[in-house]
Order: sequence, then C-alpha cells, then structure tokens
Amino acid sequence: MQAIANWEEVPIFDSEEAEAQFWSANRPDLRLMEAAMASSAEASESVTITLRIDPRMLARIKRLARSRYLNYQSMIKQWLSERMENELRER
Repeated sequence: MQAIANWEEVPIFDSEEAEAQFWSANRPDLRLMEAAMASSAEASESVTITLRIDPRMLARIKRLARSRYLNYQSMIKQWLSERMENELRER
C-alpha cells in the first residue's frame, strides 16, 4: 500500500468506484493526517481574517475539499502552511 505524502497526490474522482479503488491501494501518511488536524492550542490562537476570492475559484476549492473529506477552510490553511514551509526551506 502506498502512502500519500501530499494532498495534491489525491486525484479528483469521476465516481465512487474510482475513489474506492484509489483508497484500496493508497493511504494518507500519518504526518499528513497530523498536519491536517490543528491542536487545541493552535485553534485557540487563530486569528480571523477576511480574504476576497473569485466565486468560481472558491467553488472549485470547495469541490476539491469535499472530494478529500476536508473542510475547505482547513484545506486552504493546510495549503498555506505547506507553501510557507517550502518557501522557508528554499532560503
């Protein structure tokens, strides 16, 4: 069974059958799952912001998140966190 290290490796599925077949051969890496879950300390230190996004882009983000069984806001935070880590590593 192959471990998925990045949510980008999970495709958009055409059917439930395709999704079931994918997950029968793959599993999320434990670190990926841990990174997706905010600890209670992180949650209590969150700051609310306002971000304007094109409605079509937001609809696509929500569709992606739903296909991965994630809250779209959590997925956006995860993407930002991953990108920030990549940027800091490249320095």
